Parts: sequence; structure tokens; C-alpha cells
Amino acid sequence: MKRPLIEFNDVTKRFGDRTVLDKVNLRIYENEITTVIGKSGTGKTVLLKHMIGLLIPDEGAILFEGKPMAAMKRKEWDAYRSRIAYLFQGNALMDSMTVFENIALPLRQTTRLTKGEIEKRVLRRIEDLELTDAVHIYPAELSGGMQKRVALARALVTDPKIVLFDEPTTGQDPIRKNMILSMISHYRRRFGFTAVLISHDIPDVFFISDRIVILWEGSIGFEGTYDELVKLKHPMIDEFLKSLEGFGDELTGLLSREAFRVQYGSLLGRDAAAQPTVSAALFQIETDHLQEHLGHQAAAEVLKALGEFANAQFAPVGGFSARCGRNEILTVFPGKTPEEAERLVAGFGSKLQGRRLQAMERKARALKGSTCVGFHISAGIAEISYSDKIEQIIKKAQASQHILASHQCDA
Repeated sequence: MKRPLIEFNDVTKRFGDRTVLDKVNLRIYENEITTVIGKSGTGKTVLLKHMIGLLIPDEGAILFEGKPMAAMKRKEWDAYRSRIAYLFQGNALMDSMTVFENIALPLRQTTRLTKGEIEKRVLRRIEDLELTDAVHIYPAELSGGMQKRVALARALVTDPKIVLFDEPTTGQDPIRKNMILSMISHYRRRFGFTAVLISHDIPDVFFISDRIVILWEGSIGFEGTYDELVKLKHPMIDEFLKSLEGFGDELTGLLSREAFRVQYGSLLGRDAAAQPTVSAALFQIETDHLQEHLGHQAAAEVLKALGEFANAQFAPVGGFSARCGRNEILTVFPGKTPEEAERLVAGFGSKLQGRRLQAMERKARALKGSTCVGFHISAGIAEISYSDKIEQIIKKAQASQHILASHQCDA
């Protein structure tokens, strides 16, 4: 059995007469993204601050790699702290320092790198976070979104093993939210760090999370995967999920996963004779390739355009769509046979293949001033059985995926 990297055992924290954390038991596993969600004021930030030692539990124990933090010697504690970066909700940028100086600060304080080595690392993170034009600007001169990206660049500049994100996308527009969450997922895969997020950005955060934790009235109400969450029948879970039904996918304008499930569930409740056939299509876009060459914001812009175009094409014929993954869109066609769905999707592909993909790529490329980047969109068709769950539909459609449209650059 895999050992937790960080473990809370019956952790209780009080502020005066108020108990914020009440016998919390929690496990954080290495190289995973764990997202903590819950209502405002339930102690999410308090939980995060315990992991970095900014707060000490009144009762219980916190373990790192099986050893209680309270039992660590000074050298062990310093080694643990050097492996953690913390992205504060308020950014905590130094107003008297430029963007470059803010990002360089952790390296200057905690490493013995040369001036040239520090500059190289900082400039690399500045480019990663698309902050090149802000190198010599002070935080007060930046928008809230750019300040958040500076804080993220500073958190990642030391190549930490554990990164704690306290509301990393607060105050961002849908494109920036998607960009920041995509960057967290991308860097986690690239550098292999463990991430713990506090976030209200549902459903986007579900697309990148390996585990979900619901903090409910000071205790852990749920801990597990998103698929386990939606299958669990519990009054607290039901209340929480119902609160999500109104959330649309801000980036694409499509249904949220929960709203999609409700609409799909209504199909299953109909008389099969009245609705004999249902088909679905799964669309996938090469966001990783776009991110690598054009950056995360450009990839988000392309995904947004694809979602909006899919909705415009399929909603008039009764199709309804949701973003079911970081770079996937699932569309259900009530009353359509696979052959009819295939024709609808082929027509959609033809319109994409015309000038639509080229326009998407040009708009994305304009954000970075890069050369042309080729990419493609795949699609798969599946006939739905009335006993199929959404996860089964996705697997069926994945099995028949093929390239639907591609944008090729001129030689």
C-alpha cells in the first residue's frame, strides 16, 4: 500500500472558542494533485497553513513521510521546509521590488546559486508564465491577473517538491483560470512535484485533480477521486453536488459536468420507445502540443473557441455538450443514430477544416508572436445504451477516435 507523503491524524485546531479543524484525518500522496473544496469559512486555508508549519495543531499529529513533524530536529525541519513552496491567496508580492526581483527572492534567500544562474532560472519562469513584458515593472502597476502569475512564477522558481496553492485563480477571467490550472497540471507532470490546491473553480479544477477532499464543518466529509465522489450517496455529498448544478463551464460556455449528468439522466428516465436511439461524440484537441509551442493562454483560447463552435453547431439539432476532460468535449445527440451523428460530426469537421482551425491558430499565435503551429482535433462516435454511464460512453467513443480536422502550416 502506498504511504502518504503528508498525513493528518486527528488534527484539531481552535481559535478561542471556535473549533476550525475537528479531528481531521487526511492523506496527501506524492506526485498527485489534491484539491480541497468546501464552503467559505470551513478551514481550508487553515488546513493548508498546517502543512507548511505556519500553524501548529492543538491536538493530533501531522506526519511527513511517516515521521511526525513535531518530532523533527531543526535540520530535518529545515530540509522539509526547503522542499515546499506556498502560493498565498493574496500573492504576498513585495511592492518595492520589480517582477524579476520578486521571482528571484526565494533563490537569493535560500540557495547559493550565482547571479547568472539565478537570472537564468528567473527568466525561464518569466517566459513560462508569459510575463516577459513585465520584467522591470512593479506589482502595483500590474493587473490582478498578472500579479497572480508573478506569485505563481515565484512559487515554482525553486523547483519545489511540494507546492501549496491557496486559491491560485481568484480574480481571474475564464481564460486565465484555465491557463493557470493547466500550468499547474503541466508543471506537475514535467517536474514531478506534489500539489495541494484550495479552489472554488468548479468544474475546471476537477479536470486536473487526482484526488478531491471536501472539508465540511471542520471535518473531512469526503476524500477520493471525482468519479468516486459523484457515485457516493450521502446527504452531505448530495447537497454539495446540487450546489454545483448551476455552474456552467466558464471557459467554453458549455454545460458543467453536473448539469450535463442531470440532462443525460433525464434521457434515461424517458420511455425507450419514445426515444429509441441516442448517440454521442467525443472531441479531443491537442492542447499539450499547443501549450508547448504557443503557451497555456493560447491553448485555452483554442479550447474556448472549439467549445463555442460545437455549441453553436449542435444545440440547434438538440445536441448538448460538456467539457468532460482538460481537453475533451462530449456531445450527446438524443434521437440520432450513429450514422446520423456521424454525418453531423463530419459536417462539423468540414467547417473546422475550412478556415475555422486556421482562424483559431492565428488568434492563439498572435498572443505570443510565434510561427505557425500545426495541430489536429480528433472525434469518436458511440451509440449509447440506456444502461451506459457517462464514463462508459467516453470509453466507447475513445475506441473509435480518428482525426476529424487538422491545421497544417505551409512549408
